[in-house]
Amino acid sequence: MQPLNILQIDASARPGLSGIDPRGSHTRRLTRRFIERWQEARPQDSVAYRDVGQQPPSPVSGDWIAAAFTRPERRDEAARACLAESDMLVQELLRADLIVIGAPMYNFGLPAQLKAWLDNVVRVGVTFGFDRSRQGEPYWPMLPPGKQLVILSSRGDYGYDPGGRLGDINLVERGLSVPMGYIGLTQTHSIAIEYDEFGDERLRASISAAETAVDNLVEELVQNLLETADREPALA
Repeated sequence: MQPLNILQIDASARPGLSGIDPRGSHTRRLTRRFIERWQEARPQDSVAYRDVGQQPPSPVSGDWIAAAFTRPERRDEAARACLAESDMLVQELLRADLIVIGAPMYNFGLPAQLKAWLDNVVRVGVTFGFDRSRQGEPYWPMLPPGKQLVILSSRGDYGYDPGGRLGDINLVERGLSVPMGYIGLTQTHSIAIEYDEFGDERLRASISAAETAVDNLVEELVQNLLETADREPALA
């Protein structure tokens, strides 16, 4: 079985880990646990790490838009320089087989740092195509198939899962899964910690449940890889 490439992205403004550092991040705690469990099961896989919470990408600007919508062969040096960071982030995404994102809820949606990353990787002609003369839908995804997305979130309140008391105003998972699905990454898994603002036994129980869910998800995904490999025909 070929080794996989994992892309781990942390987006919390909190630099530490909950349970270890004062006011540490719950999402960083979950992404680290996921990667540690994954590497225990599959040490042959490589992990690329990007901390957009502490080192956010540049937000999209007017010059960025002009450069992105200029055909590559017509871009001057300034336009190419404007897109250099975006090119690097896109290449990281293209190389990854599994993308693990720690995405805390800020005011019902994504942190601005993570939105900036999204805006840099959703690129016309690079991760999605557009042709106004195309019959039917003029847009199409360009990411290679088979990639999977894991969203590990945290919330101050509770009841944000689908069907919950606040499910309709949770814009975190949809804020990631919709644009990522638009460019072709449609296999999504999500786990979240809730009750952070309460800080009582409910928070502790939610952390424990989320960590168990992370362990189970790693086991499930690794098992799926093994089963897929078993179904592949042997090379002659």
